[in-house]
Amino acid sequence: MQNQNEPPAEANPDQDDQTVEIDLSSITILDLTSFQLPDLDSVELPPNLIDLDLTTNRLSNLDSRIANLINLRKLSFRQNLFNDAAIEPISSWESLTGLEELILRDNKLTKIPNVGIFKKLLVFDVSFNEITSLQGLSKASSTIKELY
Repeated sequence: MQNQNEPPAEANPDQDDQTVEIDLSSITILDLTSFQLPDLDSVELPPNLIDLDLTTNRLSNLDSRIANLINLRKLSFRQNLFNDAAIEPISSWESLTGLEELILRDNKLTKIPNVGIFKKLLVFDVSFNEITSLQGLSKASSTIKELY
């Protein structure tokens, strides 16, 4: 029987304050869908990411740290607020040599961005933007199998 002067076990502050440490280098998939993030300033990007999903946020500028994620294979910026000028730096992200899927669907793009540097790109989605011309498509990677 419990002593009436002792707090119940579930109220013990020593048991409630447990911290879990996570080795960020072991994380390969980061799904931040629907977090309504205006930027990624508060997000630590694990260095070994293979898949980064930033769908349904309020991003309007690219975070240059993404260019350093050299293992990245899938990158989704679907349903954000990117315009042509904001997405333009992606064409210089040469370190993303293994990128296979790039989703820019549902943004504010009026032209097809230059993604010719992504030599392994298989899926490229720019659907549901304000693109009125296919000009620039010739700059897209010749490896693309699915274009939306």
